[in-house]
Amino acid sequence: MKTRLIASADPVRLETWARYSNGLCRDCHARCCTLPVEVRIDDLIRLEVVDAFERDEPLKGIARRLSKEGLVEHFNQKHGIFTLTRLANGDCLYLDRKTRLCTVYAKRPDTCRNHPHVGPRPCYCAYQQKTAAR
Repeated sequence: MKTRLIASADPVRLETWARYSNGLCRDCHARCCTLPVEVRIDDLIRLEVVDAFERDEPLKGIARRLSKEGLVEHFNQKHGIFTLTRLANGDCLYLDRKTRLCTVYAKRPDTCRNHPHVGPRPCYCAYQQKTAAR
């Protein structure tokens, strides 16, 4: 089987993204985990950062609390969408820095569950090959 080379993508330049295929994630540096992650209240409940009984509370108050806790960096009140905080290097706060694997994979938000089939360029991803461990 011939190895196909895929250039690294620039997350901001969608035209550089690679067409998704099964197995592409195995040797990727988890570049998708540096994109903004938009979540809804059900995702926050699944992540266990919001209790189910809070579902009927005003979302603005929940957003304020989660922002103070460093879990949410933005809240769109009109659409009820929270954006999870990213670390200084751009990584999702739930991405393990060494393994580049999700630390909440079983509880991950719908945005992550549906990637790359939905998003800024459906069926494409911001692929970057993993570098050798140092």
